[in-house]
Amino acid sequence: MYKKLFTILLGSLFLPAAAQQDGFWDKERAFTKEIIVGAGKRAVINTEEFPVGTTEVVYRITLLDENQQMANSLVSVLKAIPDPTGISQGSAGAVLLLSKISGDDKCKYAIFSNADWAAAYKENGSTEKACLAQNKPLNKDAKRLSINKSTCLRSNAMWFGLESNNWIMNQRIVLEVVPWVDNKSSRGWTIENRKAIISLCKTTDLAKKLPDADDYCVCVLDKLQNKYRSNEYQALLAAEKTKAFRDAGNSCYTETNASGTIYDRQRAEAALLTRQQKFAEAIAKLKPIIEEGRAKVLDYNALALNYIFTKQYDKAIKLLKEAEKMDTTELLTQLNFAHAYLLKGNYSQAKGIYKKYKLQNVTDTLAWTAKVKSDFEAFEKAGLPSEDFDNILKSL
Repeated sequence: MYKKLFTILLGSLFLPAAAQQDGFWDKERAFTKEIIVGAGKRAVINTEEFPVGTTEVVYRITLLDENQQMANSLVSVLKAIPDPTGISQGSAGAVLLLSKISGDDKCKYAIFSNADWAAAYKENGSTEKACLAQNKPLNKDAKRLSINKSTCLRSNAMWFGLESNNWIMNQRIVLEVVPWVDNKSSRGWTIENRKAIISLCKTTDLAKKLPDADDYCVCVLDKLQNKYRSNEYQALLAAEKTKAFRDAGNSCYTETNASGTIYDRQRAEAALLTRQQKFAEAIAKLKPIIEEGRAKVLDYNALALNYIFTKQYDKAIKLLKEAEKMDTTELLTQLNFAHAYLLKGNYSQAKGIYKKYKLQNVTDTLAWTAKVKSDFEAFEKAGLPSEDFDNILKSL
């Protein structure tokens, strides 16, 4: 009878509740049961299995005299409290949780998260392992339990132990339990499987290139959580999982600026390699930045300079022409043009460029002539032909 009443009343309750963005009272798993407890005896009622994503429950215990009927089901009362937090904030709605009718009989009760502990309670009345114990006899009680504050929700069901306080006659006790399902938690992503995704992410080649991969891997996790329920993701074929992971990673690569972090690291490593005269290794660091379309003008110049050091002058000139299209005012580009032409044997063309900008600065603090001189010294150290260096410096 009560189950049927629950279903009818929940139909009206869940129209407004469905609009809640954070979750809903689950009418399908609302639990109610009436039992007769013998005089001075104990009984145990276990709820049905809670739905995935249950983060709160509201329960009500009501003792009835013979022939009494419930005035309102618990779920009909919850119509006035669509958000579970209202129950614990002293609102008027919380008062409504208590039955409008109850008998004179009283009982004590305890809640367990384990069937064996509940069975022990029925046998000897021990509440030592109860997650909640009400040792003062009551004729009605109602509470809200949250997964964050109560151990009662650590399993997927609860066991209510009830002890009659009437030593002469049987008692009629009605138990009602309604779960609140959090929308995000209902997707089944537990702490354990979220940790597994992040751990897997950190083993990828891309994540290993990042000094701190947390933001990137959390982004990947969020995308997988939003696209799949946990059981849907686990059911994917290995190839499908790989693709899903790769697609999420590609999106997060840009969104979290992981690419910028990696490229900055490669730029710094390339600069050090150039100073150490490890030009081929520096080229290997810089080429991917340009090939992936993420290069700045200075990246083109850095790669061109390493090509000059390795006597690949035509490659250097080709890169510098691309850099010039990006910024015609960048004097470092013009300087490297002059270097490439000079070392390739185009002395007059190089000399014209060197003289054109001799009164300007390459950077805020570095004069053009000073930069020319320091570059010539580096070229000599690297064993490049230097017979024209003095003539150029004299012309400046």
